[in-house]
Amino acid sequence: MRIEFVEIANFRKLISTRIGLSADKTVFVGANNSGKTSAITALRYFLVDRERTSFCFNDFTLSHWPGIDTMGAAWEAAHVAQQPLPEPEWDAFLPFLDVWMHVEENEVHYVQEILPTLDWAGGRLGVRVRYEPKDREQLQKDYLTARADARDLQAAGAALAGARGQDPALFQVAIWPQTLVEFLQRRVTRYFTLQTYVLDPTACVDPEHGRAQPQALNGSDPIEGDPFKGLIRIDEISAQRGFGHAGESKLEEGEALGSASTSRKLSAQLRQYYKSHLDPYESPDAKDLLALKAIEEAQEAFNLRLSDGFESPLKEMHTLGYPGVTDPKLHISTRLRPVEGLNHDAAVRFIVPMQAGGTAIKLYLPEDSNGLGYQNLISMVFRLMAFRDSWMRVGKAQSKVSDEQIIPPLHLVLIEEPEVHLHTQVQQVFIRQAYKILRNHDQLGAGSNFVTQMVVSTHSSHIAHECHFDSLRYFRRLPAIENAIPTSCVVNVGEAFGGEQETKRFVTRYLKVTHCDLFFADAAVLIEGPAERILVPHFVNSHAEFDKLAESYITWLEIGGSHAHKLRSLIEKIGLTTLVITDIDSQDASGSSAVPIRGANYTTRNHTLKTWWPEVEELDTLLDKPEAEKAKDYDAEKFTLRVAYQCPIEIEFKGTTTEALAYTLEDAIVFANIELFAALPGTGLIAKFRSAIAESANFAELSVAMKDALKGGSKAEFALDLLEIDNPADLKPPKYIREGLLWLAEQLDHKQTELGLVTLGPVEVDDDAPVEVAA
Repeated sequence: MRIEFVEIANFRKLISTRIGLSADKTVFVGANNSGKTSAITALRYFLVDRERTSFCFNDFTLSHWPGIDTMGAAWEAAHVAQQPLPEPEWDAFLPFLDVWMHVEENEVHYVQEILPTLDWAGGRLGVRVRYEPKDREQLQKDYLTARADARDLQAAGAALAGARGQDPALFQVAIWPQTLVEFLQRRVTRYFTLQTYVLDPTACVDPEHGRAQPQALNGSDPIEGDPFKGLIRIDEISAQRGFGHAGESKLEEGEALGSASTSRKLSAQLRQYYKSHLDPYESPDAKDLLALKAIEEAQEAFNLRLSDGFESPLKEMHTLGYPGVTDPKLHISTRLRPVEGLNHDAAVRFIVPMQAGGTAIKLYLPEDSNGLGYQNLISMVFRLMAFRDSWMRVGKAQSKVSDEQIIPPLHLVLIEEPEVHLHTQVQQVFIRQAYKILRNHDQLGAGSNFVTQMVVSTHSSHIAHECHFDSLRYFRRLPAIENAIPTSCVVNVGEAFGGEQETKRFVTRYLKVTHCDLFFADAAVLIEGPAERILVPHFVNSHAEFDKLAESYITWLEIGGSHAHKLRSLIEKIGLTTLVITDIDSQDASGSSAVPIRGANYTTRNHTLKTWWPEVEELDTLLDKPEAEKAKDYDAEKFTLRVAYQCPIEIEFKGTTTEALAYTLEDAIVFANIELFAALPGTGLIAKFRSAIAESANFAELSVAMKDALKGGSKAEFALDLLEIDNPADLKPPKYIREGLLWLAEQLDHKQTELGLVTLGPVEVDDDAPVEVAA
């Protein structure tokens, strides 16, 4: 048994989204404000917090608010006109979570309450948990009453103003509620509750263009109780862990370890673990007898000391006439419980070994004296162990449940942003080991009787780096086109390559040896080589016209023109705005590299230009390609790709204006900065270029001289030397790079407007506020 996928609808920016879950570990990745936290929150609200509903009206998708107001206005119009009230039509607006599980036929005894038909014989089962009105008619009635009261009060105010000889229009006040949305923003928890429905597996269909197609309920009746009780155990580690504060709330008796209200201090977690699994007073066995005997002896000795110590104060009380002859006598004793030994700030300490005079000694520091990273790591790992042991009823936990209560076959663990306070290496170790910890039990391991599924949301490229592509779920921000409000869809990264296993292997390995920033960026720039990797970001930071790029989250991927097209499947699947800066790579009829020449029947050997975009091989056609045609719009996926390669420019050289055709980044930079390089001091390629400019009589000679210079020069060293120019703005980017970067800046500006985002520069912002638009 396992959860195949969940579908979330009408919850914040997740208007209709399917999220597939891996058999073991699933990791949510994506840029800021893409919906990762919304997804984790939805799982928490619908599955974890069922008893204490945490919903507010802001959890309803914003694009539905006008429709809800329209429905309320129709009610009011009919009420004022004394006509029959319209039937409340809530179904299109209600947040819900569909959980689709795969259940084997021999596991039917776990799912009897949610079987769709009596002849079900194993396979897929679905359950919907929906946040809906408790009584639709009562909600309608109370809203109309509130609106009538508001209108009456408004009329009374106008009448009072008229009686005073004043203009009633000057005393118009917006009296709550003006709309149905405004009414529910204060009253939603009073009128709404969670209800559960059984779904029809035969009506489950695949998403279309990334949007889930959840089935309609068609008048189905809700089922009683919690359908996941005895079926799924759900535990969560939220992002708000609050380490290093001694004054946190204490863990209450019986409170679940890891719940939102518990203390995050390790000592509190140890106390709860002790109560659940180790307390000798709970169903003692033979192993507990020695501990109980020691506690009894200590208690008797302490009681004797108390009696001696309080003998004098108690005698002194007799002078006040108490206790009298008929009054009960005072007796002071103690009740020792070992768990109280953990109920202080120094209960958990860190050992600091040191040498003093040749002798090894140990010093002790309280737990909040250690670094936040270690506190976070220790706390999360201990919680995972506690989740596992509570699920498998280790130790005394077994005695706290009845024999009829079976162990749920499925354990779902939600972990939100584990990277908080953890440095890079610890993040990678944690994500590698977390699932192993959850399975480290005799009845778990590689067995299939009990299944653990772990869901992690993260902003960390280091965590994504450690995960297989099949476990990554990319949350993609969609522009506000259809719904007037930005929404999100989810992409299974493992399915981005279809059957192209060689391409998938290359991309996986490539991103493993570089980084996985691609999954968290606003845009990507694929560049040709190390010189471009050094200089293109330098151009962005040195020229004010690229300020938009400097304040955006861009990932720079250094990948040659012959390999950039291998990222095509991934780029197109995740719909990431991308600029490819590559070389034109001209070749002659024999296939040898050649300086670009018009009318020579030359072609390009660049696979990106030939097979991805603009899908052109002839050099003359590429040279004459208008800038507007270098971009490819993916209408269905709602994103754009653009290529930038060396293009013709007009330069003046030795008194003659001529067309310059570059074929590498280096000669393109020189052509764009002829005057600068003619006098630029330096060695290496800079010196060779300076000599070529001085010694060439015309542009044709300069082209040949520069090609010869590039054969033996270090391009990376040349790029590093250019970083030392006193005024970086003096170095102008080549035209093709400038045009590409300006296009990308324009795209990001449009995206920011469409998504309603506020750019804060390089400081990371929180993912997903309760309302999905940050602007």
